[in-house]
Amino acid sequence: MKILSIKNSIRIFSFLCIIFLSSSLIAQQKVKASDILNDIKKGKNISYENATITGTFDMTYMVDKLPNLPNRHKWFNNNGSNTIKETIENSITFKNCVFEGDVLAYIHDEDSKYTFIANFENNVRFKNCQFKRDAMFKYSEFERNTDFSDSKFEERTTFKYSKFENRVSFANTVFQESATFKYAKFKEGVSFNNARFEDNLNFKYTKVNGDFNITGMKVSHDIDSKYTSINGNGFSKYHSDKNN
Repeated sequence: MKILSIKNSIRIFSFLCIIFLSSSLIAQQKVKASDILNDIKKGKNISYENATITGTFDMTYMVDKLPNLPNRHKWFNNNGSNTIKETIENSITFKNCVFEGDVLAYIHDEDSKYTFIANFENNVRFKNCQFKRDAMFKYSEFERNTDFSDSKFEERTTFKYSKFENRVSFANTVFQESATFKYAKFKEGVSFNNARFEDNLNFKYTKVNGDFNITGMKVSHDIDSKYTSINGNGFSKYHSDKNN
């Protein structure tokens, strides 16, 4: 009986070790941003969970495009545009992921004076993610559902001039540096339910149609809401109504 008991104990211990090691491997999975970008190019839908993304995640593909573009004098003298757009048709899903490098859907290159932006035609989901460096989505257009809920932005972030055609959520999201949604447009509502802004929040000229959920939202410093329109009303009136 003792031998059988020992064997059972060994089996249980071995089983628990396998579970622990498997969980550790999942939690410590590292993926190069360049590999994900290559998959996007190939038309693959992107889905990662419990992963650490290393390197710069540049969805504008600036490095690939820049060598093939005319120099500044050519487009400037011909009244051309300096904006280079990348349209991402794939669905993008990251859940419980850590981004160690910059996450870029917007870059303005000071040397060439070109501006690179990425637009999204499918669902975009960065749920419960940690952005350890800059996260730039200036001018980006989101055509389908967009979810940044439960995430944390530790460095600079901007959604200035961004357009959201469908519902978007920033519920329970933390912004540790100043966050700007200046000139952003939300056509089907947005949730900032229990979002926390640990620095300034810029809503200037922001326009929202549909539900505007700011229940439990906390802003540590200043809110700039000049000329903001929430279903035709100013932000101050809407904010006071929500808190009464």
